[in-house]
Amino acid sequence: MLSDPSRRDRINSFAIVTYVPEPLASFLHGLAGELAPESRHRAHLTILPPRPLTAAPDDAWRYIRSLAPGFRCFDIELTEVRVFPISGVVYLDVGAGADELREMHAVFNSRALAGRELFEFCPHLTLAQDTGRHDVEQMAEIARRRWNEFAGDRRFRVESVTFVENTLANEWLDLGECRLGAGEMQLLEPLVAR
Repeated sequence: MLSDPSRRDRINSFAIVTYVPEPLASFLHGLAGELAPESRHRAHLTILPPRPLTAAPDDAWRYIRSLAPGFRCFDIELTEVRVFPISGVVYLDVGAGADELREMHAVFNSRALAGRELFEFCPHLTLAQDTGRHDVEQMAEIARRRWNEFAGDRRFRVESVTFVENTLANEWLDLGECRLGAGEMQLLEPLVAR
């Protein structure tokens, strides 16, 4: 079982992400912190946006484990800073690898993980959201300036996906990680009855 029932702070909100490796992750974490100081999330790309599960988390985890080995590892390139017009989310667009992320989303968004998306799935890396600030364009300009100054590699390899669960404090907990194409998995949390 994936979760401890004594953890009352957990909510029925689950997602699938892939984390950005270092040193790019540290730069993005610093940039997100500059734009939205309350941001505490690790730099990641969301493959399956947050959703309540109608199935048990263990069933969803088994489903993820059955699908992940069918995907090959692939490269992602982060391109330019943009803003989603309706939500005001400041994000980095994905160039190379966007098609693979769309395919993964389409496959994972079924059976035990099926859900209706609020917006059409668009591969991206969120830099700032839900800030309550009205200067989104100013935040986007800061992000563009910092991103243009970044001299490191903007590409990285996606080799695994991570199943995550949210809490009342909006802290995402890693439940398990599956490697792509390898059929390997690593449990990140003890399996106990939910």
